[in-house]
Amino acid sequence: MKKIIVLLLALAMVMSLAACGASEKPAETEAPKAEAPAATEAPAAEAVTIKVAAIETAYGSQVWADVAAAFEAETGIKVELTTDKNLEDVLTGPMQNGEYPDVVHLATGRPAGLTEQLVKANALHPLTNTLSLTIPGESVKVADKIAGGFTDNNIVAPYGDGVTYMAPMFYSPCGLFYNAKLFEDKGWEVPTTWDEMWALGDVAAAEGIALFTYPTAGYYDAFMFALMNAIGGPEFFNAITTYEEGAWDSENGKTLLSILDKLADYTHPSTPAQANNQDFTKNQQMPMNGSALFMPNGTWITGEMADYAATLDNFAWGMTAVPAAGTAPYSFCWFEQAWIPAGAEHIAEAEQFVAFLYSDKAAEIFASAGAMQPILGIADMLEGENVMFYSIYDNGAKAAMGGFAAFGEIPGVDVSGTFFAPIDSLVAGTITIEDYAELVKTNSALMAAAKLG
Repeated sequence: MKKIIVLLLALAMVMSLAACGASEKPAETEAPKAEAPAATEAPAAEAVTIKVAAIETAYGSQVWADVAAAFEAETGIKVELTTDKNLEDVLTGPMQNGEYPDVVHLATGRPAGLTEQLVKANALHPLTNTLSLTIPGESVKVADKIAGGFTDNNIVAPYGDGVTYMAPMFYSPCGLFYNAKLFEDKGWEVPTTWDEMWALGDVAAAEGIALFTYPTAGYYDAFMFALMNAIGGPEFFNAITTYEEGAWDSENGKTLLSILDKLADYTHPSTPAQANNQDFTKNQQMPMNGSALFMPNGTWITGEMADYAATLDNFAWGMTAVPAAGTAPYSFCWFEQAWIPAGAEHIAEAEQFVAFLYSDKAAEIFASAGAMQPILGIADMLEGENVMFYSIYDNGAKAAMGGFAAFGEIPGVDVSGTFFAPIDSLVAGTITIEDYAELVKTNSALMAAAKLG
C-alpha cells in the first residue's frame, strides 16, 4: 500500500493544479456610443475557500477553528477545516484519488508516516515564496518573524538543497522530566554529566528507585538526538543522521552505544511491557510517584498528566537537559510541521494561511492552549511552568535541532524500527548492544544509498 501511495502522490505532483485566483475579465470591444448599453457593476468575485486539515492533539481542535476564523476575518479567504486525531486515515483515501487539502498540519515521526511519504514522493510545495510574504495584518515578513534555526534544518528542508518545504510549528524543549519535590526532599543534585548520572542511579537503586524510564521507545528520538550532541556536538549528530560511513564505529559512536547499553540496565524493568499506546501513561507516572527518577518527554507532559498530578501530595515538575558526555548538556527542540501539498488547488491562498500562522493573533490563540509558535517574542506570552521549561536554553543547555535525512523507499526499513523501537528489546534483554549496533550500521548503509537530495 505504501508503494501505491507514493506512486500516486508522485503522479499527483506532476499533474497538480495551478493556484486558483479570480481571472481577469477580458477587455470589451468598444461599441458606438449611440448603441452603448447602460453601465452595470461587474459581479463581485466569489470568495475563495481553502481546505485546511490539522491533526487533533492534546492542544485540541478549537484553536484551529479560532485561528481559521481570525484568518477569514483578516483576509476574506474562507476556510473549510478538518481536524481528526487520526488525520492520516481521513486524508489517505482522497489523496489517492488526487484530492488534496490546501494546507496540512501533520508532523513527521508519526507511525503512519504520511508526511514522510510525501517527502519521498517530492510532493510538497516549496515555501520559498511563503517565507517572503508579509504576514496578513502585520508589517513584518514571515522569515523575519520565525526564530533562528527553525527554517534551515534537515526536517523542514529535507533535500539538502536549502529549500524549506515544511513550516515549523508548535515547538517544545524536550528533556528529562523529574519530580523536583523528591530531589528537594532527598537533597539530591540534578546531574549535569553522565558520571554524575550513574552515581545518582546507584544511590537511587539502594532505595528501590530506578534511574530511568520512558513512555514508549519512540520518545528515544528527541533523547537520542540530544545525546548525540552532548557527546560530539552538531558534527557527530550530523554524521549519524546523514548515515555517514563509520559514524557508529568512531569514538563518539562507541560512547553513544556504551551509554545506551548502560542506561538500559538502569531503566525500570516494567518499562518495555508498558511502552505501548494503551499503557504508556503508567511509565509516565513513574517519575511522578517515585518509581523512577528521569523520563524523556516534552512540555506537553504537564497537561497530559494533570489529572494524575492532582492526586499526588508531594510532587512538582522539574526538567533538565540531557547530561554532557564530551561537550555540553543539550535539550532537543521538538517541533511540528505544516505544509502545502504540491497538488493543492489554491496555492496562493494556502501560502497566505501559512503566513498567518506566525501572526501575533494566531500565536496568542495557539498559546492559550499551550501550543507555542517558534516566533520571536513568544516568551512574553508564557506563564506558570512554561516559563521554567522554555528558559532551559537560558540556563546552560544548548539546543539540538533536526532529524534523520530523508531517504527513498526501502522495503522493511524505516527510522523508527531501526534506531528507536529496538530499545524495548535492549532494555528487556532480548537483544544485546552488539545486536543493536549491527542493525543500525546495516540499515544506515541502506539509508545512505537511498538518501534523497
